[in-house]
Formats: sequence, C-alpha cells, structure tokens
Amino acid sequence: MATLVYDFTQGNKDQKALLGGKGANLAEMTRLGLPVPPGFTITTDACREYLRTGTEPAGLADEVTAHLRRLERQMGRRLGDPDDPLLVSVRSGAAFSMPGMMETILDIGLNDRSVYGLAAQRGESEHSAWDSYRRLIEMFGRTVFGVDFDRARPSVDDPRELVASYQKVFREHTGREFPQDPREQLDLAVRAVFESWNSERATLYRRQERIPAHLGTAVNVMAMVFGNLGEDSGTGVAFTRDPATGERGVYGDYLQNAQGEDVVAGIRNTVPLQDLARLDPASYAELLHHMTVLENHYRDLCDIEFTIEHGKLWMLQTRVGKRTAAAAFVIASQLVDEGLIDLDEALARITGAQLAQLMFPAFEIRPGVRAIASGIGASPGAAVGRVAFDSGRATALAAGGDRVILVRRETNPDDLPGMIAAQGVLTSRGGKTSHAAVVARGMGKTCVCGAEELEVDAARRELTVGGRVVREADVLSIDGTSGKVYLGELPVAPSPVVRYFEGERAPATDRLVAAVHRMLTHADTRRRLGVRANADTGTDAARARRFGAEGVGLCRTEHMFLGDRRPLVERLILASDDRERELALAGLLPLQQADFEEIFRAMDGVPVTIRLLDPPLHEFLPSLEELAVKVGVAEALGKDPGSDLALLAAVRRMHEANPMLGLRGVRLGLVVPGLFAMQVRAIVRAAVAHRDAGGDPKAEIMVPLVGAVQELETVRAEAEKLVAELGDGLPVRIGTMIEVPRAALTAGEIAHAADFFSFGTNDLTQMGWGFSRDDVEGAFFSRYLELGIFGMSPFESIDRAGIGRMIRIAVDEGRAARPDLHIGVCGEHGGDPDSVRFFHEAGLDYVSCSPYRVPIARLEAGRAAVAGSASDTR
Repeated sequence: MATLVYDFTQGNKDQKALLGGKGANLAEMTRLGLPVPPGFTITTDACREYLRTGTEPAGLADEVTAHLRRLERQMGRRLGDPDDPLLVSVRSGAAFSMPGMMETILDIGLNDRSVYGLAAQRGESEHSAWDSYRRLIEMFGRTVFGVDFDRARPSVDDPRELVASYQKVFREHTGREFPQDPREQLDLAVRAVFESWNSERATLYRRQERIPAHLGTAVNVMAMVFGNLGEDSGTGVAFTRDPATGERGVYGDYLQNAQGEDVVAGIRNTVPLQDLARLDPASYAELLHHMTVLENHYRDLCDIEFTIEHGKLWMLQTRVGKRTAAAAFVIASQLVDEGLIDLDEALARITGAQLAQLMFPAFEIRPGVRAIASGIGASPGAAVGRVAFDSGRATALAAGGDRVILVRRETNPDDLPGMIAAQGVLTSRGGKTSHAAVVARGMGKTCVCGAEELEVDAARRELTVGGRVVREADVLSIDGTSGKVYLGELPVAPSPVVRYFEGERAPATDRLVAAVHRMLTHADTRRRLGVRANADTGTDAARARRFGAEGVGLCRTEHMFLGDRRPLVERLILASDDRERELALAGLLPLQQADFEEIFRAMDGVPVTIRLLDPPLHEFLPSLEELAVKVGVAEALGKDPGSDLALLAAVRRMHEANPMLGLRGVRLGLVVPGLFAMQVRAIVRAAVAHRDAGGDPKAEIMVPLVGAVQELETVRAEAEKLVAELGDGLPVRIGTMIEVPRAALTAGEIAHAADFFSFGTNDLTQMGWGFSRDDVEGAFFSRYLELGIFGMSPFESIDRAGIGRMIRIAVDEGRAARPDLHIGVCGEHGGDPDSVRFFHEAGLDYVSCSPYRVPIARLEAGRAAVAGSASDTR
C-alpha cells in the first residue's frame, strides 16, 4: 500500500505533486538544516481518495497516529496534555500555490483543561493562552462547521469572555459542544482541509489560473510556535527580492506579539521588515542568512513566512514567490548575472503573457474613482478620448487633434477608418472574437466589448448608463485589460517597453527594458519558428518590422477596399455587364498596386504573403434592413429612391442566410470574373516596380477558403499565367489558407498545387466546432467556462485535441506529399503564447500575428525551443 503520510525529514522540493508545494518546501528547508518546527504531511493521494469516496483512505488514521507519536517524542509534549500540551497547526498545501484559497486551522490540541497548562507552560499571564483558544474555536468552527462568529463580540476585550461566547455560538449553531478530544479536532480539521479543495473560492481560483481540478491538496501538520508571547516574539513575511520591481534588498513586513494570521488578515498595522534589525538584531541577522541560503538553493525569488518565539527564529514556509511581470524579467536577468542560472533557464522563467502586460499602457486609478460600466477586456491597454458614435465623426475629431473613443453597438468593416483614428473602441455588444476585438488587437488598439449596461443611441449621438447620459465629444477612459469604463480622463502611464520597440528608448536607459532586450535577443537565437506579422498597410508593416517581424504572414486585401474606394466596390458588385465590371476593376487596380508597393518597401527582402479577397461581397454593401427602410420611406413619400433601388436589388440578390459559409474566398474569385486576376496583377506590378527601384520583393499569393485541390489548381493556373506575362522572371510563390476542415483532411492532395500552407485558425476553429465566433461568446461561453467544459475560449488558445489534431494531420500529409512545403499560421492564435508552443511542436515553420504581438511570439518561440531541448535531454 502506498505511503500516505511523510515526515518533514523524508521529502524534498521535487515532490510537489505528492506533498504539495508547502509540504515539499518544508521538507527541503528541513533537509537544508534550517529551523523548521517538526511535523508531517498527508499526501495529495490521500486527499484524492477522500474526495472520491467521501471517507478516509484505509490506513490513514494509523499512519497519522504513528507520525503524531514521533512528533510528540521530538517535542517532549503530548497533544492535548492538560499540564504541558503540544499544539499543532493544520494547513493546506496544493502542488500549485493557491494563497488564501483553502483552509488553515491553528492551535489544535487546546481544550478547557489544556488552556491552563498552556498558560503555565508559557510562564506569563493567561491572556495569550486564552487568545490562542479563542483563535482555535473561531477557525475550527468556521472551517469545519461553517459557524458565523460575527455576533460573538462581548463589550470587553477579555479572551476568557470571548472563548465562552464563541463556545456558546458554536453550540447553538452545531447542536453540540466544542470538541474537547484533541485527536477529534485533528481528524475533523484534516477532512475540512481536504474538502476546501472544492470550495467555491478554490474552484474559481483554479479556473482562473488553469490549475487542474483533479490534483487535490496535501495537508501539513506542524508543531505550533507562537509569535504572540510578548514583545520578544512576532511574525512576518519576507521576500529575497522586491516582488514588484525585482530589485535586490530586504522586503517584507513584521508584526510584534502576533500570529501569522494577523499579518495576512491585515487587522493590525505591520512595520517594515528592516525594523526587525532594531527590535531583534540576532533574529534579523539569522533571517538574512537563511534568506540567502534559500535564494541560492532555489535560484529564484523566495517568499518566506517566519515566526519568532521568545527570541527563537522559526521558518514556517518558503516558496518561489509570485511577482509582477516587470519583476519577472528583471529577476531572470539578474540571476544570470549572478551565475545562478543560464540564459536558457532565464528564458523558461518568463512568459509571453508577462511581456504582453508590459507592452500596454495602464491607468493610474486614484482613490474614489469608480467605473460607470464593465465589459469584456478584448484588447489590453488604457485609452482616453472624446466619444464619437460613427467612423466619420471619429476621423474628423482625430483630424482636429482630438483623441477619440469610437463607441458603437458593434463594429463592421465600414468602421475601420474610425477605428484607425481612435485611441480605443467601446461596444455594447460582442466578445473577444467580435469584429471590434479582432481588428483592435491587430492594430494594437485598446478595446472593450460587450458592455451591456451601455445603451448606445447613435442617431441621438449619446449613450446612457445608470441614468447618466454621455454625449458625443464627452470624455471617456476605457481599460482594455479589466474591461472597465470610466467617465472623464484618467491619467495614463505609457509603456517603456513599447517605446523601446519603437526606437524611442535604448535598452541601457532602463533596467526593465534592458532585461526585455536581453531575453528577446536570446529567444531569437534559440527559436526555430519564424515570426511574421499580419499587416494590411505600409505603416503596420513598418511597425511590425521594428517589433522584430521577419515578414508579413497575412495581408488582408479586403481592408484596402474601404473608405473612399467603396464606390468602386459597389460599381463592381452592381455591374450589369463585363464592360462595367472591367471599368470598376481597372479603377481598383492602381490603388491596390500602390498599397502593395508600400508594404514591399517596408518589408524589403523578407516574404510578404498577400491573401486574395476573402469575405463575401455583401460586407461592402449597406445593411439589407436599413436600405429597405430607406427605399420604402422614399417611395411612401412619393420620392425617387434613385440608385438606392438598384443597390437594394443587388443586396437582395446577394443576401445569404449564413454568408460566412457562402459565396466568399476562392468561391468568390471563381464566380466574379476578373476579381482575383486584378489582385494578382496589382501584386506582380507592385513587386516589379519595387524590384526596378532597387528593392528585393518576395511576394507570396495566398488563396483563401480552399476546400478542394481543384479550386486551388484553377486559381493557380490563372495566377501563374499573369506572373509569367507581367513578372519578367519574378519568383512568386502561390499557396493556400487551410481554414476549412476538409482542406486539413485532404492536405496531401492540396499540397501538390501549393508552395505553402497557412492555417487560418479563426475559421478552422469556427467550422471545426460548428459555431459562429460572432455569436457564441456572449451566448454561452461564460457558462461553458463556469462548467469547466472550456478551460478558456478555443478562439483565444488553440484546441489541441480537436483543431490541433486537424493541423497535425495537414502538416504530416502535406509534407509527405511535398517535403519542401512551407507551413505557417496566420489566425489569431499566432500570437497566443500557449498556441505558439503547440505550433512549434507540430513542426510549423512560422507564426504570424498582429504587430504588437510579434515580440510575444518571438519570446514564446524561443521558450518552446528551450523546452523542447530540455525534454530531449531527459
């Protein structure tokens, strides 16, 4: 039978899965010879068995008895002895740190008799003994029986009266007396800690931190030491470095004549840890020594809890400390300089998610500031500006020098100019994968979506929330991280990291910037994955290159058809014959060519993958409902609806019940004569013009939404003919976007007609799961996350089991058919840290993401390579 209980002398720090983080680290400190109160750990195996069956595992009681007897011998006291009692604490300890989420019970072993023995043992007034008894009744009652002690407050602060009052409340709530048997106290406390694993707050925390629910918690039973025995006693928390900035020094809090729970609860004001040097110089010097030992041993920032009992220092806990994103980078770099870790390990200790936090500005929230509404933080950052309710007004305000917040019920492609002009976007509908969210993230714009409290009335140019009216040109502040919306202007602190990427700040001028530069530089030397950017303009492409992009992995040509080009698109759609269609295409051709030339200049010498038109053409036309009303009103008033009548007929002709699964992508290119040919001509002419100007264009043409090899063969034949006619020997690669499940499953066939694949994971996820990303987040995603069906949205991080499997099939079969097939990804997942690691493991050649996520992808690609190397050597 497996061992269920381990003495602190038996374990080590590498046994966190079995002993929990706290137990493993207590064992490690004991092994290092540090002054740890003796005790033992009940394993996570025992917890899982208890949670599975509802009863203690066979043999657990006997093992606890054996270890308890050993502890009593070590301490020279017995649990509950009325003359000289041993007291113990019972604390949770999961494999992953979950501070404050589960239960702790102190002073187990006290009862109506042993409290007198404790007072005599301490050789002082009985106050502290009775106070310890009060703590036990309160913590035990709340944790084990759910007793509410808030009404047990006598008018005088006498611990004896408090104990009597607490016992009365306990009896009234439970129908029984407070347990006087110390072993019953211990056994009930252990069960309560087991059960706290599934408490509401612990469950919520695990979901937030993505900690697996099946792990369970260990339970640590430790001999009590007391910091509440007078002025020569106390308790504190220490950090070996500043967890906020990473700077070396003495950081922490100390509280005289107190127990550890007093520090955590914040019920008394602490003093800085440095004050301990004055209060107890010997303990302070010993503590600094132990801190150095632990940091050198763990080779990381350590978070330490300690107690001083009558001048004797005891180490109660250590763990690798939580830290801010800034501190994570600074500490990793410092530890390399100190020779404690190498650059590979430093890279493994930081994350792309932390880098993302450092790249966005943040509000400085002052006391008393309250949000007027909350939504979904869809694109991080802090944005302040005057409210504009449509794209035209946003553009006009920005042109006049104002910062703008574009406020809409929801956005559509027509809003793009306003989104570009705005500092941030706020919508009352939609989620993290809505149009507003996806486009804002791509542009590095702050975005809050789905703020349902807002009633947006674009016609009246106002929004209302909680009885408050916000009108156009009023100022709002939106927080794309928290999803909060504030009235008026909040102060914003700019990100020094983004200023570094933009070339405004040299690495040597700031410790944090220097650490980020160092880690990214090393990531670039280690990564196998290339990193490109999704960029639709020369400005975006230039920014992406400054951020370290090695090309454009996705240029969405549909974004070039908006604004003042919209009439040409409408002419194309409404063309009644070939001549009208050719005239519209001829008008678009030079505009598209100029766009591509600008991007080729910004990305000289590196690949630029240009996707031919993907969305259905109806997206470039007015809403069917709005246009029908407009025409109907005109006719009712006896007015001539003019061109609106023909436009309405065209919109009706093109209307589809589900346009995202209808006439779009390659289907559109095959049905609308000359459309793709015009785009290919523009690409080739732009590349030739750039080459003739002395540049080195590397053009790639991507055909979207292919589901059958015959579709790609047809488009490729026409494109190759145009390249041969216009390119004068220009090499142009032609490939496809794998975004239809059938394409992934027939990749071996499609590869014969493709020079490259690029996975469009947004649509692949949408079609693979069978739901619309524009509809489902607000409808049921939150419920799925609550139920644990989703660990997180499959549009945020790749679904490895389902969508990921299709990607692996496509990679394997595509390369089997064509070994030199180049493969990348250009969906939203290309900038997600967890997804980048998957793409590395799946054997892709590159990822592509928005310019602002390029550094994150670079870092994660390097971390994935380091993790792969480490696993190869094990």
